[in-house]
Amino acid sequence: MEIIIQKFGGTSLRTPEERKKAVQIVTATRNTGYSVVVVVSAIGRSGDPYATDTLLEMFAEGSKTGGRGASPRETDLLLSCGEIISATLFAGLLQASGLSAQALTGAQAGIITDDNFGNAHIIRIVPDRVLQALEQGQVVVVAGFQGRTDSGEITTLGRGGSDTTAVALGAALKAKRVEIFTDVSGIMTADPRISREAKLLKRVTYQEVVELAHLGAKVIHPRAVELAMAAGLELWIKGFNDDSEGTLVAGSPERGVEIHGDKVITGIAHISGVAQVRVNLNPETPAPRQHVEIFSIMARHDISVDIINVFPDLVVFTVQEKDLETADTALREAGYSPESRGGFAKVSAVGAGMRGVPGVMARIAKALTEAGVEIFQSVDSHANISCLVREDQLEAAIRALHKEFALAGD
Repeated sequence: MEIIIQKFGGTSLRTPEERKKAVQIVTATRNTGYSVVVVVSAIGRSGDPYATDTLLEMFAEGSKTGGRGASPRETDLLLSCGEIISATLFAGLLQASGLSAQALTGAQAGIITDDNFGNAHIIRIVPDRVLQALEQGQVVVVAGFQGRTDSGEITTLGRGGSDTTAVALGAALKAKRVEIFTDVSGIMTADPRISREAKLLKRVTYQEVVELAHLGAKVIHPRAVELAMAAGLELWIKGFNDDSEGTLVAGSPERGVEIHGDKVITGIAHISGVAQVRVNLNPETPAPRQHVEIFSIMARHDISVDIINVFPDLVVFTVQEKDLETADTALREAGYSPESRGGFAKVSAVGAGMRGVPGVMARIAKALTEAGVEIFQSVDSHANISCLVREDQLEAAIRALHKEFALAGD
Protein backbone atom coordinates (compact mmCIF):
# COMPACT_ATOMS: atom_id res chain seq x y z
CA MET A 1 0.00 0.00 0.00
CA GLU A 2 1.59 3.26 -1.17
CA ILE A 3 0.31 6.32 0.66
CA ILE A 4 0.19 9.95 -0.43
CA ILE A 5 -0.58 12.76 2.01
CA GLN A 6 -2.39 15.77 0.54
CA LYS A 7 -2.79 18.93 2.60
CA PHE A 8 -5.25 21.67 1.69
CA GLY A 9 -5.10 25.08 3.35
CA GLY A 10 -8.13 27.06 4.39
CA THR A 11 -8.15 29.25 1.30
CA SER A 12 -8.24 26.12 -0.89
CA LEU A 13 -11.53 25.09 0.74
CA ARG A 14 -13.16 28.49 1.02
CA THR A 15 -15.84 28.24 -1.68
CA PRO A 16 -17.97 25.38 -3.06
CA GLU A 17 -16.02 25.61 -6.32
CA GLU A 18 -12.67 25.31 -4.56
CA ARG A 19 -13.88 22.42 -2.42
CA LYS A 20 -15.08 20.68 -5.58
CA LYS A 21 -11.63 21.08 -7.13
CA ALA A 22 -9.99 19.65 -4.01
CA VAL A 23 -12.29 16.63 -4.26
CA GLN A 24 -11.23 16.19 -7.90
CA ILE A 25 -7.55 16.28 -6.93
CA VAL A 26 -8.05 13.62 -4.27
CA THR A 27 -10.18 11.49 -6.60
CA ALA A 28 -7.57 11.63 -9.36
CA THR A 29 -4.85 10.53 -6.94
CA ARG A 30 -7.02 7.74 -5.57
CA ASN A 31 -7.81 6.55 -9.10
CA THR A 32 -4.09 6.06 -9.82
CA GLY A 33 -4.02 3.40 -7.13
CA TYR A 34 -2.63 5.30 -4.16
CA SER A 35 -4.09 5.34 -0.69
CA VAL A 36 -4.77 8.94 0.31
CA VAL A 37 -4.70 10.78 3.62
CA VAL A 38 -6.02 14.33 3.41
CA VAL A 39 -5.07 16.96 6.00
CA VAL A 40 -7.19 20.10 6.13
CA SER A 41 -6.96 23.52 7.74
CA ALA A 42 -9.89 25.56 9.01
CA ILE A 43 -11.90 27.02 6.15
CA GLY A 44 -11.12 30.55 5.02
CA ARG A 45 -9.36 33.47 6.65
CA SER A 46 -10.16 36.02 9.33
CA GLY A 47 -13.79 37.05 9.01
CA ASP A 48 -14.95 33.72 7.64
CA PRO A 49 -17.17 31.94 10.19
CA TYR A 50 -14.90 29.03 11.14
CA ALA A 51 -11.43 30.44 10.41
CA THR A 52 -8.92 30.23 13.26
CA ASP A 53 -8.52 34.00 13.51
CA THR A 54 -12.30 34.43 13.64
CA LEU A 55 -12.55 31.99 16.53
CA LEU A 56 -9.76 33.83 18.35
CA GLU A 57 -11.64 37.10 17.94
CA MET A 58 -14.54 35.61 19.87
CA PHE A 59 -12.32 35.25 22.92
CA ALA A 60 -10.88 38.72 22.35
CA GLU A 61 -14.35 40.19 22.79
CA GLY A 62 -14.43 38.82 26.34
CA SER A 63 -11.12 40.47 27.14
CA LYS A 64 -12.39 43.85 25.90
CA THR A 65 -15.20 43.78 28.45
CA GLY A 66 -12.74 43.56 31.31
CA GLY A 67 -12.45 39.80 31.59
CA ARG A 68 -9.18 37.91 31.71
CA GLY A 69 -10.01 35.96 28.58
CA ALA A 70 -10.04 32.21 28.14
CA SER A 71 -7.31 29.97 29.51
CA PRO A 72 -4.89 28.35 27.02
CA ARG A 73 -6.68 25.04 27.50
CA GLU A 74 -10.10 26.45 26.58
CA THR A 75 -8.58 28.44 23.72
CA ASP A 76 -7.14 25.27 22.18
CA LEU A 77 -10.42 23.46 22.63
CA LEU A 78 -12.21 26.18 20.70
CA LEU A 79 -9.56 26.55 17.99
CA SER A 80 -9.60 22.81 17.27
CA CYS A 81 -13.20 23.17 16.11
CA GLY A 82 -12.29 24.99 12.88
CA GLU A 83 -10.29 22.06 11.49
CA ILE A 84 -12.84 19.50 12.71
CA ILE A 85 -15.61 21.32 10.82
CA SER A 86 -13.39 21.41 7.72
CA ALA A 87 -12.54 17.68 7.98
CA THR A 88 -16.13 16.51 8.43
CA LEU A 89 -17.38 18.73 5.61
CA PHE A 90 -14.68 17.55 3.21
CA ALA A 91 -15.17 13.89 4.11
CA GLY A 92 -18.87 14.33 3.36
CA LEU A 93 -18.06 15.84 -0.04
CA LEU A 94 -15.78 12.90 -0.84
CA GLN A 95 -18.56 10.50 0.13
CA ALA A 96 -21.01 12.39 -2.07
CA SER A 97 -18.58 12.03 -4.99
CA GLY A 98 -18.58 8.25 -4.59
CA LEU A 99 -15.44 7.73 -2.51
CA SER A 100 -15.44 5.92 0.81
CA ALA A 101 -14.08 8.41 3.35
CA GLN A 102 -14.03 9.19 7.03
CA ALA A 103 -13.01 12.22 9.06
CA LEU A 104 -10.76 11.98 12.09
CA THR A 105 -9.73 14.57 14.62
CA GLY A 106 -6.04 14.89 15.34
CA ALA A 107 -6.56 12.91 18.53
CA GLN A 108 -8.42 10.13 16.70
CA ALA A 109 -5.61 10.00 14.14
CA GLY A 110 -3.18 9.21 16.98
CA ILE A 111 -1.32 12.52 17.13
CA ILE A 112 0.12 12.76 20.65
CA THR A 113 1.63 16.07 21.80
CA ASP A 114 3.13 17.71 24.84
CA ASP A 115 0.92 19.99 26.95
CA ASN A 116 2.20 23.32 25.65
CA PHE A 117 -1.23 24.70 24.76
CA GLY A 118 -1.22 26.98 21.74
CA ASN A 119 2.13 25.77 20.45
CA ALA A 120 2.25 22.06 21.22
CA HIS A 121 4.89 19.77 19.75
CA ILE A 122 4.17 16.30 18.45
CA ILE A 123 5.97 13.70 20.54
CA ARG A 124 4.71 10.60 18.74
CA ILE A 125 2.02 9.34 16.37
CA VAL A 126 0.06 6.13 16.81
CA PRO A 127 -1.56 5.82 13.36
CA ASP A 128 -3.35 2.49 13.87
CA ARG A 129 -6.80 3.91 13.18
CA VAL A 130 -5.60 5.69 10.04
CA LEU A 131 -3.96 2.51 8.72
CA GLN A 132 -7.04 0.46 9.46
CA ALA A 133 -9.23 2.86 7.45
CA LEU A 134 -6.74 2.91 4.56
CA GLU A 135 -6.68 -0.88 4.47
CA GLN A 136 -10.46 -0.77 4.15
CA GLY A 137 -10.09 1.40 1.04
CA GLN A 138 -11.15 4.64 2.66
CA VAL A 139 -9.77 8.12 2.15
CA VAL A 140 -8.92 9.45 5.61
CA VAL A 141 -9.49 13.17 6.22
CA VAL A 142 -7.56 14.38 9.26
CA ALA A 143 -8.17 17.67 11.03
CA GLY A 144 -4.82 19.48 10.96
CA PHE A 145 -3.26 21.78 13.54
CA GLN A 146 -4.21 19.63 16.54
CA GLY A 147 -3.56 16.60 18.69
CA ARG A 148 -4.00 15.42 22.24
CA THR A 149 -1.84 14.93 25.29
CA ASP A 150 -1.34 11.59 27.01
CA SER A 151 -3.97 12.71 29.53
CA GLY A 152 -6.51 13.39 26.77
CA GLU A 153 -6.36 17.18 26.61
CA ILE A 154 -6.88 18.75 23.16
CA THR A 155 -3.94 20.85 21.97
CA THR A 156 -3.11 22.94 18.91
CA LEU A 157 0.25 23.04 17.16
CA GLY A 158 0.69 26.76 16.56
CA ARG A 159 1.25 28.59 13.31
CA GLY A 160 1.74 26.26 10.36
CA GLY A 161 0.29 23.42 12.40
CA SER A 162 -1.56 21.78 9.52
CA ASP A 163 1.65 21.60 7.49
CA THR A 164 3.28 19.96 10.49
CA THR A 165 0.38 17.50 10.82
CA ALA A 166 0.70 16.48 7.17
CA VAL A 167 4.45 15.90 7.30
CA ALA A 168 4.36 14.14 10.66
CA LEU A 169 1.66 11.76 9.41
CA GLY A 170 3.68 11.22 6.24
CA ALA A 171 6.69 10.19 8.30
CA ALA A 172 4.67 7.94 10.62
CA LEU A 173 2.88 6.24 7.72
CA LYS A 174 6.05 5.98 5.60
CA ALA A 175 4.22 7.79 2.82
CA LYS A 176 5.57 7.96 -0.71
CA ARG A 177 5.29 11.74 -0.60
CA VAL A 178 3.51 14.70 0.97
CA GLU A 179 1.83 17.29 -1.23
CA ILE A 180 1.11 20.75 0.22
CA PHE A 181 -1.41 22.68 -1.89
CA THR A 182 -1.14 26.48 -1.63
CA ASP A 183 -2.41 29.59 -3.37
CA VAL A 184 0.89 30.00 -5.27
CA SER A 185 2.47 27.74 -7.89
CA GLY A 186 5.18 26.54 -5.53
CA ILE A 187 8.31 28.09 -4.08
CA MET A 188 9.38 31.14 -6.07
CA THR A 189 12.74 32.87 -6.40
CA ALA A 190 11.17 35.97 -4.78
CA ASP A 191 7.77 37.37 -3.91
CA PRO A 192 6.04 37.58 -7.33
CA ARG A 193 4.00 40.55 -6.10
CA ILE A 194 7.26 42.51 -5.86
CA SER A 195 9.52 40.96 -8.48
CA ARG A 196 7.68 40.36 -11.76
CA GLU A 197 10.58 38.21 -12.91
CA ALA A 198 10.21 35.76 -10.02
CA LYS A 199 10.35 32.18 -11.26
CA LEU A 200 9.14 28.87 -9.94
CA LEU A 201 11.86 26.77 -8.36
CA LYS A 202 11.46 23.20 -9.55
CA ARG A 203 13.67 21.70 -6.87
CA VAL A 204 15.23 23.06 -3.68
CA THR A 205 16.91 21.60 -0.63
CA TYR A 206 15.26 21.15 2.75
CA GLN A 207 17.81 23.54 4.20
CA GLU A 208 17.04 26.26 1.66
CA VAL A 209 13.30 26.04 2.31
CA VAL A 210 13.83 26.20 6.07
CA GLU A 211 15.96 29.32 5.60
CA LEU A 212 13.44 30.91 3.21
CA ALA A 213 10.57 30.16 5.59
CA HIS A 214 12.37 31.55 8.64
CA LEU A 215 13.33 34.64 6.65
CA GLY A 216 9.84 35.56 5.51
CA ALA A 217 8.64 33.23 2.76
CA LYS A 218 5.19 32.03 3.81
CA VAL A 219 4.68 28.98 1.58
CA ILE A 220 5.30 26.37 4.29
CA HIS A 221 6.17 26.40 7.98
CA PRO A 222 9.85 25.66 8.75
CA ARG A 223 8.92 23.14 11.45
CA ALA A 224 7.20 20.99 8.83
CA VAL A 225 10.24 21.11 6.55
CA GLU A 226 12.54 20.15 9.41
CA LEU A 227 10.35 17.10 10.08
CA ALA A 228 10.47 16.14 6.40
CA MET A 229 14.25 16.52 6.37
CA ALA A 230 14.64 14.32 9.46
CA ALA A 231 12.48 11.62 7.85
CA GLY A 232 13.98 11.97 4.35
CA LEU A 233 10.41 12.48 3.14
CA GLU A 234 9.64 13.65 -0.39
CA LEU A 235 7.82 16.96 -0.07
CA TRP A 236 6.00 18.80 -2.86
CA ILE A 237 4.69 22.37 -2.73
CA LYS A 238 1.97 22.74 -5.38
CA GLY A 239 -0.30 25.48 -6.61
CA PHE A 240 -3.96 24.73 -6.00
CA ASN A 241 -5.20 26.89 -8.85
CA ASP A 242 -2.83 25.88 -11.64
CA ASP A 243 -1.50 22.77 -13.32
CA SER A 244 2.15 23.40 -12.48
CA GLU A 245 4.07 20.41 -11.16
CA GLY A 246 5.16 22.58 -8.23
CA THR A 247 8.41 22.50 -6.25
CA LEU A 248 10.12 19.37 -4.99
CA VAL A 249 11.84 19.78 -1.63
CA ALA A 250 14.59 17.19 -1.38
CA GLY A 251 18.06 16.57 0.01
CA SER A 252 21.26 18.59 0.04
CA PRO A 253 23.31 19.42 -3.07
CA GLU A 254 25.63 16.52 -2.23
CA ARG A 255 22.64 14.20 -2.62
CA GLY A 256 21.70 15.34 -6.07
CA VAL A 257 20.39 18.89 -6.20
CA GLU A 258 22.33 20.50 -9.00
CA ILE A 259 23.89 23.93 -8.58
CA HIS A 260 24.02 25.62 -12.00
CA GLY A 261 27.08 27.71 -12.73
CA ASP A 262 27.39 30.72 -10.46
CA LYS A 263 23.83 30.50 -9.10
CA VAL A 264 24.85 30.15 -5.52
CA ILE A 265 21.64 31.94 -4.50
CA THR A 266 18.35 30.09 -4.76
CA GLY A 267 15.87 32.78 -3.73
CA ILE A 268 15.23 36.11 -2.07
CA ALA A 269 13.08 36.34 1.08
CA HIS A 270 12.00 39.32 3.11
CA ILE A 271 10.37 40.39 6.39
CA SER A 272 8.64 43.74 6.74
CA GLY A 273 7.81 45.68 9.88
CA VAL A 274 11.28 45.59 11.44
CA ALA A 275 12.71 48.08 13.94
CA GLN A 276 16.30 48.75 14.97
CA VAL A 277 17.50 49.28 18.56
CA ARG A 278 20.91 50.81 19.29
CA VAL A 279 22.15 50.79 22.88
CA ASN A 280 25.30 52.68 23.90
CA LEU A 281 26.99 50.99 26.85
CA ASN A 282 28.09 52.62 30.08
CA PRO A 283 31.92 52.78 30.02
CA GLU A 284 32.03 52.44 33.82
CA THR A 285 30.34 49.01 33.78
CA PRO A 286 31.96 45.91 32.23
CA ALA A 287 30.58 45.42 28.72
CA PRO A 288 29.93 41.67 29.05
CA ARG A 289 27.69 42.28 32.05
CA GLN A 290 25.67 44.83 30.06
CA HIS A 291 25.42 42.47 27.08
CA VAL A 292 23.86 39.85 29.30
CA GLU A 293 21.53 42.35 30.95
CA ILE A 294 20.24 43.83 27.68
CA PHE A 295 19.35 40.51 26.13
CA SER A 296 17.95 39.20 29.40
CA ILE A 297 15.59 42.19 29.48
CA MET A 298 14.37 41.31 25.99
CA ALA A 299 13.88 37.68 27.01
CA ARG A 300 11.89 38.61 30.13
CA HIS A 301 9.51 40.64 27.95
CA ASP A 302 9.20 37.78 25.44
CA ILE A 303 10.77 39.86 22.66
CA SER A 304 12.62 38.02 19.90
CA VAL A 305 15.79 39.78 18.74
CA ASP A 306 17.46 39.45 15.35
CA ILE A 307 20.41 40.82 13.32
CA ILE A 308 22.55 41.18 16.44
CA ASN A 309 25.82 43.14 16.38
CA VAL A 310 27.74 43.37 19.67
CA PHE A 311 30.68 45.75 20.21
CA PRO A 312 32.67 46.76 23.31
CA ASP A 313 30.74 50.04 23.56
CA LEU A 314 27.55 49.36 21.60
CA VAL A 315 24.84 46.75 21.05
CA VAL A 316 22.65 46.89 17.94
CA PHE A 317 19.79 44.52 17.18
CA THR A 318 16.39 44.38 15.55
CA VAL A 319 12.92 43.54 16.81
CA GLN A 320 9.51 43.49 15.20
CA GLU A 321 7.92 46.96 15.13
CA LYS A 322 5.04 45.72 17.25
CA ASP A 323 7.55 45.06 20.08
CA LEU A 324 9.51 48.29 19.74
CA GLU A 325 7.66 50.34 22.37
CA THR A 326 7.94 47.56 24.94
CA ALA A 327 11.64 47.06 24.20
CA ASP A 328 12.41 50.78 24.40
CA THR A 329 10.50 51.25 27.67
CA ALA A 330 12.09 48.20 29.30
CA LEU A 331 15.60 49.33 28.42
CA ARG A 332 14.98 52.85 29.71
CA GLU A 333 13.61 51.49 32.98
CA ALA A 334 16.90 49.58 33.34
CA GLY A 335 18.90 52.79 32.96
CA TYR A 336 19.83 52.63 29.28
CA SER A 337 19.16 55.28 26.63
CA PRO A 338 18.37 53.32 23.47
CA GLU A 339 18.06 54.88 20.03
CA SER A 340 15.05 53.07 18.60
CA ARG A 341 13.34 53.51 15.27
CA GLY A 342 11.06 51.58 12.98
CA GLY A 343 10.57 51.65 9.23
CA PHE A 344 13.00 48.87 8.33
CA ALA A 345 12.80 45.54 6.53
CA LYS A 346 15.04 42.49 6.36
CA VAL A 347 15.96 41.19 2.90
CA SER A 348 17.79 37.88 2.60
CA ALA A 349 19.63 36.02 -0.14
CA VAL A 350 19.31 32.29 0.45
CA GLY A 351 21.20 29.41 -1.11
CA ALA A 352 22.83 26.18 -0.02
CA GLY A 353 25.39 26.75 -2.77
CA MET A 354 26.91 29.84 -1.12
CA ARG A 355 28.77 27.90 1.53
CA GLY A 356 32.51 28.45 1.11
CA VAL A 357 32.02 30.65 -1.96
CA PRO A 358 33.93 33.95 -1.62
CA GLY A 359 32.52 37.24 -2.84
CA VAL A 360 28.80 36.70 -2.22
CA MET A 361 28.54 39.59 0.25
CA ALA A 362 30.54 41.78 -2.12
CA ARG A 363 27.99 41.12 -4.86
CA ILE A 364 25.11 41.85 -2.49
CA ALA A 365 26.67 45.11 -1.34
CA LYS A 366 27.43 46.15 -4.92
CA ALA A 367 23.92 45.36 -6.15
CA LEU A 368 22.21 47.21 -3.31
CA THR A 369 24.55 50.20 -3.55
CA GLU A 370 23.98 50.55 -7.29
CA ALA A 371 20.23 50.42 -6.64
CA GLY A 372 20.54 53.23 -4.10
CA VAL A 373 19.69 50.96 -1.16
CA GLU A 374 21.51 51.64 2.11
CA ILE A 375 22.55 48.70 4.30
CA PHE A 376 22.15 49.40 8.02
CA GLN A 377 23.14 45.97 9.37
CA SER A 378 23.90 42.51 8.04
CA VAL A 379 24.05 38.97 9.34
CA ASP A 380 24.92 35.69 7.68
CA SER A 381 24.92 31.92 8.07
CA HIS A 382 26.26 29.19 5.83
CA ALA A 383 23.04 29.36 3.76
CA ASN A 384 21.91 32.99 3.84
CA ILE A 385 23.01 36.59 4.02
CA SER A 386 20.51 39.10 5.38
CA CYS A 387 20.61 42.89 5.23
CA LEU A 388 18.60 45.50 7.11
CA VAL A 389 17.26 48.13 4.73
CA ARG A 390 14.67 50.86 4.89
CA GLU A 391 11.13 49.62 4.33
CA ASP A 392 10.59 52.10 1.50
CA GLN A 393 13.61 50.62 -0.32
CA LEU A 394 12.60 46.98 0.12
CA GLU A 395 11.17 46.48 -3.36
CA ALA A 396 14.26 48.01 -4.96
CA ALA A 397 16.46 45.73 -2.84
CA ILE A 398 14.57 42.58 -3.82
CA ARG A 399 14.66 43.44 -7.52
CA ALA A 400 18.37 44.32 -7.37
CA LEU A 401 19.34 41.03 -5.71
CA HIS A 402 17.06 39.02 -7.99
CA LYS A 403 18.81 40.56 -10.99
CA GLU A 404 22.35 40.30 -9.54
CA PHE A 405 22.08 36.57 -9.03
CA ALA A 406 20.25 35.94 -12.34
CA LEU A 407 17.32 34.25 -10.63
CA ALA A 408 15.00 34.97 -13.57
CA GLY A 409 17.09 32.67 -15.77
CA ASP A 410 18.51 33.34 -19.15
